[in-house]
Amino acid sequence: MNKNTIIRQLYAIEAVKLGNFTLKSGLTSPIYIDLRPIISYPALLQAISDLIWEKVKHIKADLLCGVPYTALPIATCLSLKHDKPMVMARKEAKNYGTKKLVEGHFKPDQNCLIIEDIVTTGASIIETIVKLKDVGLKTPYAGALVDRQQGGTENLAKEGCKLITVFTLSELLEELKECGFSMAG
Repeated sequence: MNKNTIIRQLYAIEAVKLGNFTLKSGLTSPIYIDLRPIISYPALLQAISDLIWEKVKHIKADLLCGVPYTALPIATCLSLKHDKPMVMARKEAKNYGTKKLVEGHFKPDQNCLIIEDIVTTGASIIETIVKLKDVGLKTPYAGALVDRQQGGTENLAKEGCKLITVFTLSELLEELKECGFSMAG
């Protein structure tokens, strides 16, 4: 599937909604992108993973880490298909067991490619970067499906992390327009 087909499919499964929405960042938007439903569509999930891989495959990464929660299945697809080890950064440490914030086997100074679904301000990726750096991992790159073009690229650059995306919000809106969809829905 190419990126335009993916955009149309995301709209068809209502992962892209038009209206008036408040985002996690607190910003308001006429478009809401929620990729959680892709777990119910294995071919679409794999196609999204494949598109992200095409953008990031040149990166020398020892490990992958999906940002919790929606990017975890995408990172898992990449890990399985490309035999790339994965670590998992928890949203919070458990108060029992090992109490680790980063799960999996890794060595200090390994490069970890962060995988995300949608980037607005980059805050979720930055939270993940902090956890990974705290255990000695390097995080020079993040790959994502969508850049909402609301400061994420710039915020991540300040953290020493280059964002690579499949498409921008502008490109998504342009494709929807090409298909005859309007902001009125």
